[in-house]
Amino acid sequence: MEVILAKTSGFCFGVRRAVDTVYEQTGRKDKIYTYGPIIHNEEVVKDLEDKGVKVLNSMEELETLDEGTIIIRSHGVPKSICERIAAKGLECIDATCPFVKRIHKIVEKESENGRRIIIIGNDGHPEVEGIKGWSKTPAVVIESQEEATEFRAETGEKLCIVSQTTFNYKKFKDLVEIFQKKGYDIIVANTICNATEERQKEALELAARADVMIVIGGTHSSNTRKLYELCKSECENTYYIQTLEDLQLELPNSVELVGITAGASTPNKIIEEVQNYVRINF
Repeated sequence: MEVILAKTSGFCFGVRRAVDTVYEQTGRKDKIYTYGPIIHNEEVVKDLEDKGVKVLNSMEELETLDEGTIIIRSHGVPKSICERIAAKGLECIDATCPFVKRIHKIVEKESENGRRIIIIGNDGHPEVEGIKGWSKTPAVVIESQEEATEFRAETGEKLCIVSQTTFNYKKFKDLVEIFQKKGYDIIVANTICNATEERQKEALELAARADVMIVIGGTHSSNTRKLYELCKSECENTYYIQTLEDLQLELPNSVELVGITAGASTPNKIIEEVQNYVRINF
């Protein structure tokens, strides 16, 4: 039996940068906080908590602080959070993924120019919530073809479309096409991260060949969930796990190829544990 790991698996550039930023501060500062979990991986967050890093989950929790260092999560935060940290005189280290930061700049500029912001992504996801918080006017989040079809712009209204960095590329193109057919004045910024596109493409190609697919990532990870859905569409025997402990695998003798991929917030250690386990035990 062959076991193949997708080339683009595990930490992406933005996640690695954010995680390294937090670890670099441990031991240097007395009080370290991240605004929201630094990434969507419970194992990493727990390890940082063991090193004294606390997670702030709301503006109300931020308001209770008089000192400390606040590290902005990789997903980014609304502009109002950054302004409040500065107003309180707290030290702030911005670990927002540069690709997400680029979206913030586009949204801020185009909304200042009078364009209504359309975010193609998952409403409620922290990255999307952060993006919304950089628009000068209320932004609209679109996730489905139904929502895109039902959307109506005001007469003469100009639009700017951006995407959550981890959104499905094909779905993004399909939704943009719906808007374009309406004849609106639109600026389209494809802000899906290149690493996300490559990861999804590799996963699809591997799943099409595999008898079994294993997708590794945090339970709250949007990009891992999308990888699972893509792999499941090509390979019925697709498993979504967070760690090796979650893997309940029984493989018949007819299985010739097991494919493994992992979300952008999955540490290499966990990927290696799963990969080695499958190779040794099957």
